Amino acid sequence: MENQVSKQIFKTLLSFFLFVLLLSDTVLSVRKSINLQKPCKHFVFHLHNIAYDSDNVANATSATIINPLGLGDFSFGKYVIFDNPVTMDENYLSKPVARAQGFFFYNMKTAYNAWMAFTLVFNSTQHKGTLTIMDANPIMEPTRDLAIVGGTGDFLMTRGIVTFTTDLIQGNKYFRLKLDIKLYECY
Repeated sequence: MENQVSKQIFKTLLSFFLFVLLLSDTVLSVRKSINLQKPCKHFVFHLHNIAYDSDNVANATSATIINPLGLGDFSFGKYVIFDNPVTMDENYLSKPVARAQGFFFYNMKTAYNAWMAFTLVFNSTQHKGTLTIMDANPIMEPTRDLAIVGGTGDFLMTRGIVTFTTDLIQGNKYFRLKLDIKLYECY
C-alpha cells in the first residue's frame, strides 16, 4: 500500500514539473528580444509650457492647483496640471503635433524633483493615439529619462523611454523641453 502511494506521489510530482517546464518554455519563446541600440520608432519633439500667473488666462498652458507655503526651498508639495502644445521644432507658434496633458508635483525637500504622469495625445494626419509617460523628473539634471508605459492607437501597448532636455527657461513663466522619444516595443 505504501509503495503504491509513493508511486502516485512520484507521478503527480513528475507531471507537475513537466507542466512547469512546458509552460516556462512557451513563455520564453513568446518574449521578444529588445535591442536598446535600435529602437523600433524614434521621434524628437518640443514641449512648450506657459505657467498661469493671473494675467495670462488666454495663453496659460499650466496652472498650480496646490502650492503649500513654508515647506522648504524646493517647492515641496506644489502640484501643477498642464495641457501643453508639443511641436516638431522649437517655435512655440508652430503647428502642434500633439498635446501633453497631465500633472506633476514636487516631491523632495532637499532638491528640485518632480514626479510626472501625463499623456502625449496625437491627433494629426501623421499619428493618432496616445503615449503614456510616468516617472520621476530630477529637474536639475541636464537630461532625464522617463518611462513610456503604454499607448493607444498608432502606439498600442508600446513601451520605451523619453529623454527630457531643458531647452529654454524664461523665469517662472515659460520653459521648453526637448523630448527625445525612443520606442522599444512597437505593435
